Parts: sequence; C-alpha cells; structure tokens
Amino acid sequence: MRQLDRQIYNTPGGFKSPNRSRVSCATPFYYCRNHVSTLSVELGPEDVPSFVKAPESYPPFLEAVLGQFDGLEDADDVLVNSFQELEPKEADYLASAWRFKTVGPTVPSFYLDDDRLQPNKNYGFNISDSTSPCLAWLDNQPPCSVVYASYGTVADLDPTQLDELGNGFCNSGKPFLWVVRSCNEHKLSEELRDKCKERGLIVSWCPQLEVLSHKATGCFLTHCGWNSTTEAIVTGVPLLAMPQWTDQPTTAKYIESAWGNGVRVRRDKEGMVRKEEVERCIREVLESERKADYMKNANRWMKKAKEAMKKGGSSYNNIVEFASKYASY
Repeated sequence: MRQLDRQIYNTPGGFKSPNRSRVSCATPFYYCRNHVSTLSVELGPEDVPSFVKAPESYPPFLEAVLGQFDGLEDADDVLVNSFQELEPKEADYLASAWRFKTVGPTVPSFYLDDDRLQPNKNYGFNISDSTSPCLAWLDNQPPCSVVYASYGTVADLDPTQLDELGNGFCNSGKPFLWVVRSCNEHKLSEELRDKCKERGLIVSWCPQLEVLSHKATGCFLTHCGWNSTTEAIVTGVPLLAMPQWTDQPTTAKYIESAWGNGVRVRRDKEGMVRKEEVERCIREVLESERKADYMKNANRWMKKAKEAMKKGGSSYNNIVEFASKYASY
C-alpha cells in the first residue's frame, strides 16, 4: 500500500540500536500486494506502481526500489509517514512483517491543531523563492471555489498536456491557481496565457500548505505524490488525482475508491488527459450531487489525521513507544 511506500524515516543517527532502521523514500509496495490476501481496494493493471507494470520503463528507479529490501528484515523499526486509521489492514500487516510503525502525518504542527509545540506553518525550508502573490489572490476568491493545481517538482509535462490542462481549467468556469515550474513556463502558448488571465493565476511556486488550508481552496489537482496527498488529507481538501508514475497510480486508486475524498482524472488511449476530462472532474467535485460527499469524506480524514497525532492517538502512541525503546541507548 503506497501510503506506507512513502516517506520512511530511520532511527536518528545518535541512537545505536542493535539493528539499524531502514531508510527509504519508497518501500516495496508489490511485496505487500502479493502477500496480503485482502487490501482495502482491488487493484487493476492501471492502479499498480509503474515499476511493477512496466519495470523496463525506469531502470534506475527499479534498481532503487529493489534495494529497499536490503536489510529490511534486520531493522528493529521502520517509521512511516502515515496513520493507522487511513489504511488499517496494510498497516497491521507491515507492522507484523517488518515492524513498521505509523508516525504520521508528519506536517508542521500548526496544521495539526497541536498546542504542545510552538505553532509553525512550514517545514523550515523552501526550494524556491519564498515570495508569491497567490495568498493575496486567494483572499479575493469565494470560499471553496478555487481549483489549485500543482504537479510536483519532478514531473515534466509536454506542451500539449499543459495546453489541455489549461483549457480544462478555463472551461470549468472556476477560478484556478496553477503552479507551473519556471523550467516549464516556456511551454505555455501566449494564447493560453491570455485565456488563463481571465479566471486564473499562474505561478512558478507557492506555499502549498498555506494554499491548501486557505478558505478559498475548493479542490486540488495533484500528481498524487505522497507528501502532497498527506497535506491535502490534513487540510481537508478534496482531490483530483492525476498520477504519473511510481506509487502514484495506487494512491489515486485509494483516493477515489477507498477514502472517497476525490476522483481520478482519466487518460485517453494515447495517455493524454484531455481538457474535457479536466473540466468533468472539476465539476464533479465542485458542482455535482456528490460534492457534499467528497467534502464530508475529506473532513472526516482530516479529523482522523489530527486525532492520530494527539495524545493517545495511534501515531502518538507509536512515537512514544519508539522513543521509550531507545531511551537507554
């Protein structure tokens, strides 16, 4: 289960445990898939990680993924950025098989409503310029109306796909905040730029957690990277899941079929997401009869995520147990 694939943290360097904890950014999802008799959802060919469906597509990444197995059985503990309630069957299995402990969601305490720590709104660093006009722009938009779109820091979309996305946003009739990295800005046509100015704002970077927690944000079109997915869960924002590779297709499946906090954006036979599909998904989440259901589920998972990190919560208890175990080292 891909949530437990992402963001695995090792024992802090100061600890000298009998056996080291495993460090990784992606655990072997398909091991769980082959050994757990029943996952929370049934996966089809389009739902499995890209390195399972087409291992030859990303040779270096496949090698890194297989390397996740090395020494895993010898690790005393593996800390995972997820929480028990989000995926109980998968978490229970991995806890028994590999001593996994869910300790998430690991986001700044401000978004967890946690008064035990001095509130902080960011991770303490940014990889881009910290200035952005997006928050002031959001202040002028109606509540729960804005489509926020960001496709991560790695994905490289071609001009045709960007054009389809932009026209889909415009045709939806909704205000939208679209993050297009500076290295991709040249791919946007002048015609599309002018069209987007009517209802949207295009930026090269934005403070994502602050955007997601803003009252104007209505939904989030995401590549389904686990950090972005976790942040959307914590802030209670419905998702438009547009996965590309690695564990992202599986995360998209869980968003749509297990958690019910969003819809999956479908590709055509050429692998392209067309403008009509983008518009359809936006209207589905923000206008359809199921709008209330998406918001209800998003709020439900937000509450459970925060409860997991509070005193007595599942992640809180795992953190306490882990700290107590190594206190004598």
